[in-house]
Amino acid sequence: MRVAPEGRPFIVAAWILEAGFIYFGFHVAAIAWLPIAVWVVAFFRDPIRTGPRGDTLVIAPADGLVVSVRTIDESTFHGGEVRRVSIFMNVFNVHVNRYPVGGTITHRTYTPGAFLNAGGEKASLENEQSSVGITTPRGKVLVRQIAGLVARRIITDHAEGTAVRQGERMGLIRFGSRVDVFLPLGARVKVSEGQRTVAGVTVIAELA
Repeated sequence: MRVAPEGRPFIVAAWILEAGFIYFGFHVAAIAWLPIAVWVVAFFRDPIRTGPRGDTLVIAPADGLVVSVRTIDESTFHGGEVRRVSIFMNVFNVHVNRYPVGGTITHRTYTPGAFLNAGGEKASLENEQSSVGITTPRGKVLVRQIAGLVARRIITDHAEGTAVRQGERMGLIRFGSRVDVFLPLGARVKVSEGQRTVAGVTVIAELA
């Protein structure tokens, strides 16, 4: 199983602790800790993903549950009304995020903040977040990584000016979080609230 490099210290620590319990004869603790050690490996898994690709398609940036599809005002990159799709990742989802479109990163901001429940609407305004704006041949798409209750580190891989490919790794959020995608009003959203997505595979919208 391929794992994200950011997870290796956590995986090593979890399995050293498991080995220590076994070595010193703490068998009850070893049995209790084993599912956690396995979960840490699973949390940082980074599977190879293939799926539909194309300039008109917007692919899910995250595994998870669509918790909101709505029209809002987005002033930092689009400068007006957009369609926003919000995907919530629980602690069992793959947490490696992927670029929903290909293009050039022309905007990047990091905003420190709170660690409220990432599934709630207030999280989009108050939580720690990292935003990446991508200019594509079909318009502009903003992707926002939002920390959650347990998440304490957002990792975003690329700097402003970088050309990125659709489906390429964008970054990772540790331990439960949310990713918002802001689309031009003319985009046709293909998912609805309550639907599950697979990063790099599920088509969430089509651009005009």
